[in-house]
Amino acid sequence: MAHYQRVLIKLSGDALGGSQGYGIDSEQIVRFGREIKTALDRGMQIAVVVGGGNILRGAEQEALGMDRITGDHMGMLATVINGLAIKDKLSVMGISTLVMSSIALQGICETFKRDDAVAALNSGKVVVFVGGTGNPLFTTDSAAALRAIEIKADVLLKATKVDGIYDKDPKKYSDAKRFDKISYAEVIEKGLKVMDTAAIALAMENQLNIRVFNFTEIDQLKLLLNGDPLGTTVGGRDA
Repeated sequence: MAHYQRVLIKLSGDALGGSQGYGIDSEQIVRFGREIKTALDRGMQIAVVVGGGNILRGAEQEALGMDRITGDHMGMLATVINGLAIKDKLSVMGISTLVMSSIALQGICETFKRDDAVAALNSGKVVVFVGGTGNPLFTTDSAAALRAIEIKADVLLKATKVDGIYDKDPKKYSDAKRFDKISYAEVIEKGLKVMDTAAIALAMENQLNIRVFNFTEIDQLKLLLNGDPLGTTVGGRDA
């Protein structure tokens, strides 16, 4: 029996950019497909929220003088590009995939509707949510928490470049301490930057467990989906 029944995975744009951190590294998507295929074959349901930082970040454009709202709208479209790339590669691998956008893009992808998303998951499709929340000033982390709650996911798996949450940057401090488990309140109180405060607060209000893991290490996602206790759990229930 699968450890989880329904999972939402938050993939950053950086994860799709591979070692370069920008553009789309097709091999990263293929690796993602390989790691989730075993879970899909066991009947697990997989949803994905993808970021767009490998193409464009709205906040960075604001720093360069662009209107923040305009920059965020551009960032939403960047997530759509990533979502379509994921669908293309997974479909070639024989993984049925549906892209659903929070902003209407007729002829390009489906518009998000909760019932349609749940029906697609129940039919065995991977559902990729793009466009963030559909509103500026909200990150794709907030979109991940929102969509996970809406589809009643068992857990939100946050893919990062480190093997969990630390009390300080492990790349800068050799004595950084990794947490196996931490509460929502502690994440906010300690100012830990694993996800934005709005996303953590939303997860806390709805008792959504979050598991933070290292996506850069091969098979970490596969092992996590198989129930291995990797990374750091954020939440009040056993994940």
